[in-house]
Amino acid sequence: MHSRSVADRTRARSRKASLLVSTALLLLPGIAFAQDTVELETVTVEGAGTDNAGNGVGGGVAQDGYVATRAKVATKTDTPLVKVPQAVNVVTRKQLDDRRVQTLKEALTYTPGVRIGAFGFDNRFDAFTIRGFDVTYNGVYRDGLRELTGNFSIFKTEPYGLDSISILKGPSSVLYGGGSPGGVVNLVSKRPTETPFREVEVQAGSHNRYQGQFDFSGPLANSDNALFRLTGMVRQSDTELRSVPDDKITIAPALTFRSDDRDTQLTILGEYSHVETGGNSSYFNENGRITNLESGDPAFGTFVQDQGRIGYEFEHRFNETWSVRQNLRYVHIYADVPYTGIDAITPDRLFANRSTGLITDKLDSFAVDNQAEAKFQTGAVGHTVLMGLDYNYVDVNDKIGFGTAPDLDLSDLNYGEQDIDRPDYNFRDVTTKQRQTGIYLQDQLEWNRFILTLGGRYDWLNSQDIAHDGLGTDSEQDDEHFSGRVGLGYLFDNGIAPYVSYSTSFAPTIGASFGGGSFQPTEGEQIEAGVKYQPTDLNLSASAAVFQIIQSNVLATDPDNVGFQVQRGEVRSQGLELEASTSLPNGINLTAAYTYLDLEITEGDNAGNVPSGIPAHEFSIWGDYLFGGGPAEGLGLGLGLRYSSKSFGDDANTTENDARFLVDTKVSFDLGKLNESMKGAEAQLNVKNVFDERAVTYSSAYGYRDEGRQIIGSLRYRF
Repeated sequence: MHSRSVADRTRARSRKASLLVSTALLLLPGIAFAQDTVELETVTVEGAGTDNAGNGVGGGVAQDGYVATRAKVATKTDTPLVKVPQAVNVVTRKQLDDRRVQTLKEALTYTPGVRIGAFGFDNRFDAFTIRGFDVTYNGVYRDGLRELTGNFSIFKTEPYGLDSISILKGPSSVLYGGGSPGGVVNLVSKRPTETPFREVEVQAGSHNRYQGQFDFSGPLANSDNALFRLTGMVRQSDTELRSVPDDKITIAPALTFRSDDRDTQLTILGEYSHVETGGNSSYFNENGRITNLESGDPAFGTFVQDQGRIGYEFEHRFNETWSVRQNLRYVHIYADVPYTGIDAITPDRLFANRSTGLITDKLDSFAVDNQAEAKFQTGAVGHTVLMGLDYNYVDVNDKIGFGTAPDLDLSDLNYGEQDIDRPDYNFRDVTTKQRQTGIYLQDQLEWNRFILTLGGRYDWLNSQDIAHDGLGTDSEQDDEHFSGRVGLGYLFDNGIAPYVSYSTSFAPTIGASFGGGSFQPTEGEQIEAGVKYQPTDLNLSASAAVFQIIQSNVLATDPDNVGFQVQRGEVRSQGLELEASTSLPNGINLTAAYTYLDLEITEGDNAGNVPSGIPAHEFSIWGDYLFGGGPAEGLGLGLGLRYSSKSFGDDANTTENDARFLVDTKVSFDLGKLNESMKGAEAQLNVKNVFDERAVTYSSAYGYRDEGRQIIGSLRYRF
């Protein structure tokens, strides 16, 4: 077990950021007109307050065990996934519970096309790629609204507060504005339930890990029109690194108010979290190879983040044709990141020379999405038309400083035993303000069994950097961009639905060339074809997709001017994704995924090579079986297998990372099967990376070590 500086942790825990919450309810004006209407298919979220998983009212995801049949992420409308002409994967609440997921990265482990291990163990951020493109900074959404970020001010996700996770693959700017060509990850918050739901759980595990959590929901004051939910957790834990804790406190309240006829509904969603992790979770690399020397130091290395969000979802249905919605959220993040780093080993190999760094971010962001939806017929063609206007604003101050630290004695590794001074902010002090306004229009047309999806969007963006005390450079940039999507699918009687689609994306690029010219936004284009299978008589979902994405206007190093960049890069991603999920009445739950990814840098630096850290082949399968009778009744067994092929360690493709194979397991038991008095109690043991494989991955020529074995035992009681 690693010891840590008690004084350092006490100082870190005493740092609190104030959260000022202000919001105004802005309702779209009602628009209605008389016409002949045909009611299109509607849905109630599976298990909304009626099952043991505590699935809430609304949220846009219908799920039954491991299988999801609907998710609003793809169209922002209530559309079955089998009708969506783009690949969508959903991680359900049941999957999160069975694997006792602790981070967003871990939640996506068994999702095709998602790469989570390029940077080894690092609990500071949920960094991952989709189809070869990073989505950490501009591809994560919460309840349909972008989680706007700064340098280190990235909202940290607590999976226990999620109802599900939806992943929309490929360029998606037509509905969401500027973003990654890899896709969109939408985190769906837990919502109030119609029937009472109560759960408490305690966990204990590797590295002195202790966690407690609760989830209460149901009608408020016995009212059918007012519902509540309160979810919270507290964790104190070390990790396999001395300087990296994994401590968290989070509380997430939610309230739903709705009319008697259910035509009007308002859900308020909030969360506050205090998180402590490590400012540096890496190992020292010497001469391009990783060592066993931990770079951070517990005496100066606790990354403290306070974060809060408050917002609402409002919906009103005027009649069978027209409905309006508005989603709004305000977020505040305070991140203080002190860290040490090893710069070099002395020639006598007795000491390590070190330095310090300090990053402090303060972020305030606001996002609102206004939607009007109309469902109607024109002859034999059914329409679901969506019109939207959204606005995103972020104001983040980023301060950076550097200093010196005493040498580390390599003979006794005196981590945490020396005083390390906090440096001044001597490198950067810049406030960045970004505004994005977008209007969009989408029509989903259905004729016989054909489904045609058409969409277009126009965005206006403004980015401004304001330097303070000469620590940075003032700049301002304006961009405009059009995005589109067109998709065609066909739905057979047996649940098979082939489709083809074309979609685009863009992302603003900040900075200037050597000549002072601003950069154009990077652009993404995707062609995708696939087939989905969702039978009506079996709880099964399967899909296959082939795709090609080209991202252009990528920045590359200016060969003629050191320290500057030019906009001449291009990356191509193409491949195949397969996925199948099922939950059967006989107690079998299964999800399997395979990804083949062919990545190539087609223009710019290292043209013709493969980007580093991303394997060409990945395969995963997780299965769980619950014994429903006999002497083993109540026993649950789970097994997961994860395989990644070789990958390159640098963009020059001079080194290779080894292939790896990891195993995860689970054992659970329903204690109520032993004695009726223990009904609702369940014990569970999860082991991730059973054989403690800690292989090294080099990404961009820097080495990272995979997280080792993690054991978590839990006792849950639902009542």
